[in-house]
Amino acid sequence: MLPTQNPTQPKVYTVGFWLMCLSSFLFFMSFNMLLPELPDFLTRLGGAEYKGFIIALFTLTAGLSRPFSGKLADTVGRIPVMVFGSLVCFVCGFFYPWVTTVAGFLGLRLLHGFSTGFKPTGTAAFIADIIPFERRGEAMGLLGVAGSLGMAAGPALGPHITAATSLNTLFYCSSGLALLSLVVQGTMTETLPPAQRQRFSWSLLRLDWSEVLEPRVLSPALVTLLCLFPFGAILTIVPDQSRALGLSTGEKGLFYTCYTLASLLVRLVAGRASDRYGRLPVLRLSTALLVVSLTLLTLVEHSVPLFLGSAVLFGLATGLNSPTLYAWTVDLSHPARRGRAVATMYIALEAGIGLGALLAGWVYGNNDSHLPYVHGISAGATALALGYLLWGVKKQPPVVA
Repeated sequence: MLPTQNPTQPKVYTVGFWLMCLSSFLFFMSFNMLLPELPDFLTRLGGAEYKGFIIALFTLTAGLSRPFSGKLADTVGRIPVMVFGSLVCFVCGFFYPWVTTVAGFLGLRLLHGFSTGFKPTGTAAFIADIIPFERRGEAMGLLGVAGSLGMAAGPALGPHITAATSLNTLFYCSSGLALLSLVVQGTMTETLPPAQRQRFSWSLLRLDWSEVLEPRVLSPALVTLLCLFPFGAILTIVPDQSRALGLSTGEKGLFYTCYTLASLLVRLVAGRASDRYGRLPVLRLSTALLVVSLTLLTLVEHSVPLFLGSAVLFGLATGLNSPTLYAWTVDLSHPARRGRAVATMYIALEAGIGLGALLAGWVYGNNDSHLPYVHGISAGATALALGYLLWGVKKQPPVVA
């Protein structure tokens, strides 16, 4: 097993950290490579009116499973939680080719959501365990770079795999990447202290209300919900908006690629921004950029350059926003409840994405003239987040551990 820390000469970024980044890259690439193709796949099954459920159902089970994954990360261990998430992703990829009904597809999306309900929760807690407080924002930024690379490579590569081979091949490739992520995790050493570890038992799945949400991180959770609402909307309607703008089948993932590459650039250049200037100042700036980018998307009409330019600005904003929210959440959490704190933030994330996807599908209604309304609602959600960050947040001292 590869060690995550050297007790005599401690390093900030160990072999374990970089392997975890690789695992995240493979995991996020696995399920994101399907996104550009799933709306058409569902339409061919006869479920065009259910496009909003592609993301919403996935995030529903992800969100519902967060309290369980958070508790298990704090009791059984970070590694088992991550392994379960990757295993679900691996298994689900093999079942998409066998789906022949709308109900079967939607049921599989429900099951697939358990993957992100578990894997990122364990990953974030693992990284928080091995990175010192003063480098936490930077570390979360680098972890985000790995995930964003997967999110960029997946949607960009997926349509090309489908065009060159078949949709079934795409599904099997997705499953294979999840398996590789699982293999990488097998080289990790558990970071949860032995004194806190328990054997898994079904009784651990019984939750008290205090184990569902961590009160200390409700502020970052609220901001996360509002700032991730637009992401669910964008995942739902951008493939159709790309088509409406005249982009070809192979170009359906171009918005995601521009967005993610811009996000990567910011994470690499400004990874330590929140460590240096503070979480709230960086969040105020990034949320303001989100408002601007979504407002521009309402004005796209037939302009591909403005469409892709908005994607770049959206990526710059989320590149600052996402790692800062992670770091802020971990700052406020007690080490013994770190898994639950991260899970609380992820519940808010999934709720935001799911609500955004559902509302986008309903407002859009397969009518291209409604696209600006979807982006306008998203801009309103991020404006609420900005207002809260400016005037509603009560300062809490971080837990330095």
